[in-house]
Amino acid sequence: MSTQETPRRATIADVARAAGVATSTASVVFSGKAKVAAATRERVLAAAAQLGYAGPDPRAASLRRGRSGIVAVVLEGHLRAAFLDPVTTAMMDGLTDGLAELSAGILLLRDEPGEEGSALANAPVDAFVLIGCSGRTRASLEVVRGRGLPVVVIEGDAGDGIPRITLDNTEASADVARHLYDLGHRDVALVTLPLDTERERVAVTPDRVATATVDVTVDRLAGLREVFPHAPAISASGSLIDEGVLVGRMLLADAAARPTAVIAQSDLLAVGVIRAAEELGLRVPEDLSVAGFDGIAVDGLADLTLTTSVQPAVDKGRAAGEQVARMLRGEPGITQHLTCRFRAGTTTAAPAGR
Repeated sequence: MSTQETPRRATIADVARAAGVATSTASVVFSGKAKVAAATRERVLAAAAQLGYAGPDPRAASLRRGRSGIVAVVLEGHLRAAFLDPVTTAMMDGLTDGLAELSAGILLLRDEPGEEGSALANAPVDAFVLIGCSGRTRASLEVVRGRGLPVVVIEGDAGDGIPRITLDNTEASADVARHLYDLGHRDVALVTLPLDTERERVAVTPDRVATATVDVTVDRLAGLREVFPHAPAISASGSLIDEGVLVGRMLLADAAARPTAVIAQSDLLAVGVIRAAEELGLRVPEDLSVAGFDGIAVDGLADLTLTTSVQPAVDKGRAAGEQVARMLRGEPGITQHLTCRFRAGTTTAAPAGR
């Protein structure tokens, strides 16, 4: 009985021997850290091609550096839902930019701390970026902090010693609300993002706000309530157009109690509200004004431009990546505060009769 041995992987020393050069010379050809004569470089590359040598094993380089070259990004909920939101996509683009100097890969994880064998506790990564800091994510944070790795949180209070990338959610939301107030609206309804991990689509009550665990939702609601303290609100189960449609139907079904304006905590929810209004034969903004939050490019608005607060989503991600890079260089991480910009569109106008 015979066994077939797996062919040995060619090494840089094999390439050097075949090319007739020193191992250090062959290594420099692949690293690019010093100049090599063109003829020598071509001889080394030809030998490598003949031997099937593709370059240094990145795993060996990682062992020498004591790093994996991977940064974990922890998202709440299902990843498929997260990436339906253009804000998340833009933020990830920025994060990649911020990590560029590290040439690091990104590993996406759900915030499921679970038992000791969970990915959060054992994934071979150099640092973590947590998006938001709800109750569930805070549990993940404890697991991550226990590993002693650099951590950055985007839009969430992670406690002392954790650098954060924050946004003026309260002030920016108040700007949107003041715009509608100045137009003459007094009968306004609100559509919020989820208040907690239950993601219930129900009326927002004082008790629910008191036990809410999603900072972004609470902060944006606080800004809206500065201007419209008694405005009725319904929480959506996520930042999705379909959710906006469902909540919009709930708010607009009763013609006798219909608001003159709706403010949603995301642009996707606002687009859904507009579609619900159109189903009822309402015109935007003549019969109903609608405003959002995010400033993303969305389809389905025809010739309308959404009134919204434009947030720096790419800059949020980039800032987080830059802080990770700082900490991996041995420098302390720094909390950064970013601001939004109000944009008046064509989906808001004075209420009918004014």
